[in-house]
Amino acid sequence: MRRWMTDVGPPVLALVLATARVAVAPVLPADRPPDTLAYTLVTAMAAALLLRRRWPALTLAAVGALFIAYHVLRYPGGAPAVPVWIALYAVAVAPSRRPGLAVAGVLIFLDAQSRMTVSGVGPLDATLDGSTGIFVAALLLGEVVRGRRARLALVEAEQQHQLTRERIRIARELHDVTAHTLAVVAVQAGVAAELQRDDPDGASRALQSVRQASRDAMAELRAAVGVLRDGSRPDGPAPPAPTLDRLPHLVDGTGAVLTSEGTPRPLPRAVEATAYRIVQEAVANAVRHSGARRIEVRLGYLPDGLSLTVTDDGHGITGPPGNGLHGMTERARGLGGWLHATPRDERGFEVRGWLPG
Repeated sequence: MRRWMTDVGPPVLALVLATARVAVAPVLPADRPPDTLAYTLVTAMAAALLLRRRWPALTLAAVGALFIAYHVLRYPGGAPAVPVWIALYAVAVAPSRRPGLAVAGVLIFLDAQSRMTVSGVGPLDATLDGSTGIFVAALLLGEVVRGRRARLALVEAEQQHQLTRERIRIARELHDVTAHTLAVVAVQAGVAAELQRDDPDGASRALQSVRQASRDAMAELRAAVGVLRDGSRPDGPAPPAPTLDRLPHLVDGTGAVLTSEGTPRPLPRAVEATAYRIVQEAVANAVRHSGARRIEVRLGYLPDGLSLTVTDDGHGITGPPGNGLHGMTERARGLGGWLHATPRDERGFEVRGWLPG
């Protein structure tokens, strides 16, 4: 309904106003009184406006030709100019404006030329200012509206881009948290099953690790799903971004070995969070897919950043790279770093990367 009103409303309004203006226009001695042909020309001008969205340049040409014909037939004044104003506005707001602006230039020139011929005045005479000024004003109004629409479209596109990036980030978080939690549960559940008779205390500690990993994962999943669903966050403080201080707890849950080289120092939060997620995903892949018996995580504190290496002695990852490997690579590149994941020459798999810091 709204689209129909915006399509049909302006032509109907133009017809009503132009007809009223023609009816009350003063008839000078040299003018031809309005008759059926005059009102037919006005009606045709208004009807042509129905095509202004699809063919704005053609619409302006048709309206302009009818407008000039009205004056050539010596009907009074510029009474039927309302359809011309709307056609000029439509040309200015159209996506492709060059043909329409060319037609507008020709129309304004012909209108001014015909007025000069009929009135016997020069191009700078004040009697020409009204008509020409309104024509130019209609074009400028269309330009202003078109610029505003372009700015709004740009803002909307940027919002959609930011939303897409946020959803991709949340998808990575969900993948990483889920993969790591499943890896911890698998390892610790296996340990508990082996120790439940001979070492009940060890089995209990393994199950406690499973419980803690599940709680941590649920907190992060609730926060991520809340943002993904409706932009909200759960009550209470949001889970802090993971840092390198949490790596010992991460590797303990999966049986990996953590070593570091260089002097540890605080790094930017984004770097620490990215490094943690990369290690988390690499260790989870080694536990779930490679059948590794030994997993090593090495951090290197370098003058220009942080190097990280995750190796295992499993059978490697078969098949094409999955979302996890793609996600690790994108995380590293997003900070200006790099990451490579390749099979080792002797046995197993290796993930190497560097992050600036």
